[in-house]
Amino acid sequence: MDFTQFKGIIFDLDGTLVNSSHVWSNIDEKFMAKRSIEIPGDYFKKVSSMNFNQAAQYTIERFGLNETVDSVTEEWYAMAENEYAHNVFIKPGADEFLRYIKSCGIKIALAPASSEPLYSSVLKNNGVYDLFDFFASTDQVKRGKGFPDVYELACSEIALTPKDCAVFEDIIEGIQGAKAGSFTAVACLDKHYAADWEDMKREADFYFSDYRKLIPKPLSVGTLA
Repeated sequence: MDFTQFKGIIFDLDGTLVNSSHVWSNIDEKFMAKRSIEIPGDYFKKVSSMNFNQAAQYTIERFGLNETVDSVTEEWYAMAENEYAHNVFIKPGADEFLRYIKSCGIKIALAPASSEPLYSSVLKNNGVYDLFDFFASTDQVKRGKGFPDVYELACSEIALTPKDCAVFEDIIEGIQGAKAGSFTAVACLDKHYAADWEDMKREADFYFSDYRKLIPKPLSVGTLA
């Protein structure tokens, strides 16, 4: 796919631009172990498309916890903050791809499920924060990643329309939400969601597993244009 055909590209963060899925798996394990709860097989996938408050409410209701949304989110933040600031790294080639599309005059927006303190620290730590024209998150909209709301917010803030933009996502709900909003949906095949790859390949407009293959190679010396 020629990404220079787009005026804007909207990126998810976790699993799409950075390798962070392991962080949340570890947080889930520690959080549940502290409460002597065995993690159901579908739990991580269920909460992956939710923002912190939605995931906390879901967790409290599902496991009958006598806790508040604020106390749960504060505990999660405390565990995630240091990891995002120091130990979460960008996917191979993603930084080069961001710089490539920026050099082509394409606007870049972020639309993650994580909140500003986390996404800003990890992007700054990886040297790509200043490449973005706008930051949205599911905290700012009513519905999560199964719907187009967060992509529509990002799109409007960079003064474009859905037909002008591609959305990069690593979860099937994100692909479905982007398609529902009439965006071009690009699936980043992250190994954490390998069970959904076939569905993502079928529903996305394009899919890939390595950013380095998305950057056009320069013509070799002596090659005719």
